[in-house]
Amino acid sequence: MAMAIANDKVEEFRKGIRGPVILPGDPDFDEVRQVWNGMIDRKPPMIVRCTGNADVIAAVGFARENGLPVSVRGGGHSAAGSAVSDDALMIDLSLMNGVHVDPKNRTARAQGGAKWGDFDRETQVYGLASTGGVVSTTGVGGLTLGGGIGWLMGKHGLSVDNMLSADVVLASGELVTASETENPDLFWALRGGSGNFGIVTSFEFRVHPVGPMVTGGLAAWPLSMARECLDFYAEFTSKASDEMGSFMGFTGAPDGSGNLIVVFIGCHTGTPEAAAAELKAVKEFGPPILDLLGPIPYTAMQSILDNPARAQVYWKSTFLKEFTPETRDVIAQSARNLPTPLSMLLLEHFHGAMSKVPADATAFSDRDAAFNVAIVGTTLDPAENDQCRTWARQVTEDLKPFSTGGVYVNYLGVGDDESRVPEAFGGNYQRLQELKQKYDPQNLFRANQNIKPAGT
Repeated sequence: MAMAIANDKVEEFRKGIRGPVILPGDPDFDEVRQVWNGMIDRKPPMIVRCTGNADVIAAVGFARENGLPVSVRGGGHSAAGSAVSDDALMIDLSLMNGVHVDPKNRTARAQGGAKWGDFDRETQVYGLASTGGVVSTTGVGGLTLGGGIGWLMGKHGLSVDNMLSADVVLASGELVTASETENPDLFWALRGGSGNFGIVTSFEFRVHPVGPMVTGGLAAWPLSMARECLDFYAEFTSKASDEMGSFMGFTGAPDGSGNLIVVFIGCHTGTPEAAAAELKAVKEFGPPILDLLGPIPYTAMQSILDNPARAQVYWKSTFLKEFTPETRDVIAQSARNLPTPLSMLLLEHFHGAMSKVPADATAFSDRDAAFNVAIVGTTLDPAENDQCRTWARQVTEDLKPFSTGGVYVNYLGVGDDESRVPEAFGGNYQRLQELKQKYDPQNLFRANQNIKPAGT
């Protein structure tokens, strides 16, 4: 139950805000409070839809003065639904979604409420891109602050590896710039430390020549070939070029039949000839029952995993240290037990540029993992939530012997993953706690995958 805020305080606050201030009971409250994950049904005491830095500063000040924690909505796509909380003032950045590209200097600046679809639309005008989410409705802010896994990470590193600077509203209300030369300790923390250190209202990225056409898409095999497909994928990824980004997943067939399939999803940003040569093995293995690999617009590749909003999603994950036959046995069996056709078990291959960055160079530390595994129980029927949870928890437990012990902070799911936050940062956790103490000692930004200030 959301706590109430005195009307006179709200009315006084409204006078200094350009964007809408929405309270429980207002006509658009239920629509605006919704996030992507339909499992989340939280009712904040107030929503502030900011239009610029001044609104964000004012909203942070109001929360601080009234003893309210803050939740931040960028794209609203987080697995845990941390954009909204029952007891936190919700600062909604979705109206701040502009993207500006500087093609001469190969940089792009995105506001804190932009989604990767917005970013790609603008950068692709110039045939440029930066590593971003593989779902177009994912927020630039949330994905980047947690690390930023995407198709381009083998060639160009994670999103955080391409981040050049950020404009940040701190818990104190101060607006600062973080970069390698300005507030470098804050810049380090933002690159993987999630939303713990302030509200980033603008991100500056390095962009690279990519597209407008790449070679990619997907191929699929029947689930009965799960183990053979995993063996093939182990061999394929062991030789993958930096230009080849690929995932292998287990989910329901796209025809709605309910049949379960194995899916290879890949994006190659090299020459068409090099891509064809590398993907030839995929096309010939099996052969696949579905082969949609070929020339594809980069913007289409970036939305190939888009999924229905408001589905019930229970998400867990783990990093794999190696891809042994024993690991593949567990994954194949887990895939056969998939609770619903909408659910997915997804292997994300780590290699190339993102793996060459030292573990302590950014807050994102798990650079030597072989794969990230996303374990996603999904249904449109809330009555199936329990079986999705049970399956995801069991898969996580079964994979523990093969895990690095780490977890991708952006894939920490609803509720029972809170204790795993230190695992998301490994050896960087203590330094992050110290920086949390410096920049947010009262833990105003705690409605998230929270790093507690040092000494608390």
